[in-house]
Amino acid sequence: MKIDSNEIKQVAAAELPRVDMYAGIHKALRALMADTLLAVGRMDCDDALERAQTVQRVLELLDFCANHLKHENDFIHVALEARAPGASEVIAHEHEEHLGAIGRLATAAGVLRDCAVIERPLAARQLYRQLALFIADNFQHMNVEETAHNAVLWARYTDVELAAIHDALVASIPPDEMMYTVRWLVPFMNPIERLGLLDGIRAKAPAPAFQAILDTVQPHLTQQEWVKLARGLGITATEVW
Repeated sequence: MKIDSNEIKQVAAAELPRVDMYAGIHKALRALMADTLLAVGRMDCDDALERAQTVQRVLELLDFCANHLKHENDFIHVALEARAPGASEVIAHEHEEHLGAIGRLATAAGVLRDCAVIERPLAARQLYRQLALFIADNFQHMNVEETAHNAVLWARYTDVELAAIHDALVASIPPDEMMYTVRWLVPFMNPIERLGLLDGIRAKAPAPAFQAILDTVQPHLTQQEWVKLARGLGITATEVW
């Protein structure tokens, strides 16, 4: 299915914000990808601990990306195909290509981790360049999802329906993955998005779970960001700071 450009124009002209299943998680992905790429670029490949830690960060990013692709395939693409057959075809193909790239990057990371001393500089450069191209491709890919896919979803689903799909997706995520997601999701939202998300979580989650989320997020916020968030949540900033 070719996505109608008029639908995308209508999305851009809309006055009221719609439920956007891509916005938050894509901010998290962009932040995580950029941070990991910078870590690889500045790594001292002759420092065994630093090399091992950086390789582990790359592998964690790749696992996160693979899980993200599965969540989109299982929930968002299913929703697209249910009411606009063929709408997810192009992006679904790109998802398959990304899984192949994830496998190649994991191999390159393993090579850097295990190679001889003389081979480390070249292995580090190759991983850096390969990761940079993967990230560049993903940035373009996410933009298509945020524009073309949202245009289709918003034309065919109500916000109540989209929220239900998103809630089902979130409910399918294991606790460990969810905490990793929150660490990269919340700090890189703007203050309104951050407060809205956490206020919604607090309304549904047990108090200890919500506190664990705050404890995970707070170290990655500036003091000013934390004070704004605490004020919005009606808690004392020093409770976690």
